Amino acid sequence: MVRVEEIKDKDIRAGSPYGSSSYSESSDSVASTSSSVSTASSPDQETLAERLAALVDIVPPTTRQALGNKLGSAASIVKRVGKIGGNIIWVVTTSALLVGLPLALALEDEAKIVQQEKEMLAQQQGAQGMLNPYGQQPGQPGQSSSSGIVPPGF
Repeated sequence: MVRVEEIKDKDIRAGSPYGSSSYSESSDSVASTSSSVSTASSPDQETLAERLAALVDIVPPTTRQALGNKLGSAASIVKRVGKIGGNIIWVVTTSALLVGLPLALALEDEAKIVQQEKEMLAQQQGAQGMLNPYGQQPGQPGQSSSSGIVPPGF
């Protein structure tokens, strides 16, 4: 902190047209002040938090309060939206597990049953093909049928 002292030196005032604040004295006092400030706290050693704390004096209290209120309300809105979003995601995932998983398992079982039926039909057709002579299917020429008279050429 800067210390202000009043120096009463009538000899210096009398010799100077400007009183006690001549150019040389003023530059000396500024140099001594800046050197004491630079040794106490150099900009390289300051942290970001210290710099932000120093800005408190620059911003008026009403502006700081308004900014704080706006940031507080924005934070509460973000918190509410996040909570609602989390609840929605929880409901969707729980519903998907309770409804979708059994449905998917049922569809998979049904597809498995259909595949087994197709395999059984293929096996039955293969067995019937082995029983028929020369791989002929019923109703092919060369077999006698008791269905009736067959016209010539057919």
